[in-house]
Amino acid sequence: MNVRRVLLVDDDAAVREALGQTLELAEFDAITAGSFVEAKDRIAAQFEGVIVSDIRMPGRDGFHLLDYAHEQDAELPVILLTGEGDIPMAVRAMSAGAFDFLEKPCSPQDLISVIERALRTRGLVLENRRLKAQLETGDPAARMIFGISPQSETLRAQARAAARAGTDVLIRGARGSGISKVAEVVHLCSTRAKGPFEKRSAAGLGREGLEAVWQGCAGGTLFLDEIAQLPLDTQLALQDRLEAGGARLIAGSVEDLGQAADEGRFSAELYYRLEVMQLRIPALAERPEDIPVLFRHYVAQAAEQSGLTPPEIGEEVIAGLIARDWPGNARALMSAAMRFVLGLGDEDAAGEGLGLTERLAQVERSLLADALKRTGGQASAAAEMLKLPRKTFYDKLAKYGLKPEEFR
Repeated sequence: MNVRRVLLVDDDAAVREALGQTLELAEFDAITAGSFVEAKDRIAAQFEGVIVSDIRMPGRDGFHLLDYAHEQDAELPVILLTGEGDIPMAVRAMSAGAFDFLEKPCSPQDLISVIERALRTRGLVLENRRLKAQLETGDPAARMIFGISPQSETLRAQARAAARAGTDVLIRGARGSGISKVAEVVHLCSTRAKGPFEKRSAAGLGREGLEAVWQGCAGGTLFLDEIAQLPLDTQLALQDRLEAGGARLIAGSVEDLGQAADEGRFSAELYYRLEVMQLRIPALAERPEDIPVLFRHYVAQAAEQSGLTPPEIGEEVIAGLIARDWPGNARALMSAAMRFVLGLGDEDAAGEGLGLTERLAQVERSLLADALKRTGGQASAAAEMLKLPRKTFYDKLAKYGLKPEEFR
């Protein structure tokens, strides 16, 4: 998210005005205050910005402000300004949890650099919170199928439609694309949501095994993964079970079932029943603008599981991820996120498959889409974020068929 707000606290009016002008010239949203008391009401857990405060102030000083800010939000970055020669005080500030400190008078470049770093950190924290909140609210399609691309929105809509239809469902996708997760979304969005949801591999599943699992998910849903590998004899038994009712079937497949039916490897009758309601999960290579969203979610998830602080995800990291073709899809991206959190290298970072021109275009399109998403579809703000002239920005949007209104 595009966080640009800075709360500046300094009791010296001349210094406060000068620093405020520096921030405004650097296109920050500057809010100034002359004391802790004046700044106090601005500091809250969801403050979309960072704090810059002088340490030496009458009454409540910068250390008190730092403590108060972290009582409201332990992850709110506070940058403290120290007087000349106050190195012991600066050390104390860092020990107390300050994001950084600067010695006054400081150069505009140094101030802006530290603030930019703090804002990137703050933006990541707030986005992680937003993603976590999304997991806890909204319908299952919104909570479990991530992405800002039109393809992801279509998939969410199709999952909801399939759930409402109540028919048997076929979900297709490449390996690692998350077929079982989409199957679970369809189940959770349906009227059978309170019933059992059973997952089974179709490979090697015999008649008796099918009968047992079918009875076990009565009133709910049976998800059979890789349904093309279901033995022919069990396919006949499955058709009988479907006719009798009692449960709903969601089938997953990475291969073309129509071709398998033509070749006699899959029951044509079963295929025609499943093809009525089909969902296709688009590969990551088809929706590169989703890669930053998914990666940030997986990083936050991996950090929470590992008990680690999520590392900063710089633009160079995102660009490198987008440039890859990800044949392993979401599963491979999830593994990359875990390695990133653990500080391990990614031996597959180079990627293969696309030429240089295609890779660069993919990166550019995704960065444009990501900027629009972060600014809520505000084209001017997105252009400023990418440091592009407005005309150039709009030309690039037209080139890639991106519309700001689709991100609002």
